[in-house]
Amino acid sequence: MFDNKSILITGGTGSFGKKFTQMLLERYSPKKIIIFSRDELKQFEMQQHFNAPCMRYFIGDVRDPERLRRAMHGVDYVVHAAALKQVPAAEYNPMECIKTNINGAENVINAALDSSVSKVIALSTDKAANPINLYGATKLASDKLFVAANNMAGGYETTFSVVRYGNVVGSRGSVVPFFQQLVNDGAKFLPITHPDMTRFWLPLEQAIEFVFDSFNRMLGGELFIPKIPSVRITDLATSIAPDLPQKVIGIRPGEKLHEVMCPIDDAYHTYEFEDHYVIAPSITFSNRSNTFDINALNETGLLVSDQFEYNSSNNSEFLNIEQLIKLNGSTTA
Repeated sequence: MFDNKSILITGGTGSFGKKFTQMLLERYSPKKIIIFSRDELKQFEMQQHFNAPCMRYFIGDVRDPERLRRAMHGVDYVVHAAALKQVPAAEYNPMECIKTNINGAENVINAALDSSVSKVIALSTDKAANPINLYGATKLASDKLFVAANNMAGGYETTFSVVRYGNVVGSRGSVVPFFQQLVNDGAKFLPITHPDMTRFWLPLEQAIEFVFDSFNRMLGGELFIPKIPSVRITDLATSIAPDLPQKVIGIRPGEKLHEVMCPIDDAYHTYEFEDHYVIAPSITFSNRSNTFDINALNETGLLVSDQFEYNSSNNSEFLNIEQLIKLNGSTTA
């Protein structure tokens, strides 16, 4: 679906943007891939690896609506990956997080509508479900904005959906490179926030595959959530440094013990498909269908039970230490 199309990626110099670009170039023949981000050094570094004729690099910030409109001129698809994502940083710099994650989301929506973009997918996080930290709260607000944007579209043909997933193996700022750096620096122990902590876990390539699939499946207004395994933080530490002791240091500001991707409060409009869940909008669309049990590929989902919750602690699949060693090795090779 991306052949001869123009695709813009906000926050395109991050881990997701670079891998997304790589996979686009390997599998499709896009007309343009536009990397929209605010860091000139990261753009320069990315240009050294991705310099195909279709590549375009725009310096800009999602806080700047005029720059977004300029960048989206003639664009078919947008992936909104730009965000301030570090939980402690958001707790200590709340207004900056709001400006990027909420105001920036509004700017992306308006620019997409004004530019007649066909489809927009915004990347979300498990922290947006029942949020207890500011980062999660801003991403929940962002999710709500993108869902409601389908009503704002009116006579426009732009559709908006959200993809929500958990921790991505090896992404910038994640725990795997942090642990690995400690090992490389000769640490005497690995810091563990809580011995019972669990997280959803998936490789970056799988996350991008899911975004590709969601572009094909989307009707507009739904949240797509992949079925992925969980990990225990103690097993993860052991897989990286089996001979190092682990020291419990306590949960950081705004951090959860376990993560949720489908809250129980959304169960009445959550559908289970073969390899993913869909949370349908709680609002009613006035100008289009409100049926989400059949997607654009004619795949059929079933409504979950009213007590269903997709939680990293009660997940049906956990990765063991051997699987984690293999997975972590494949992402750093």
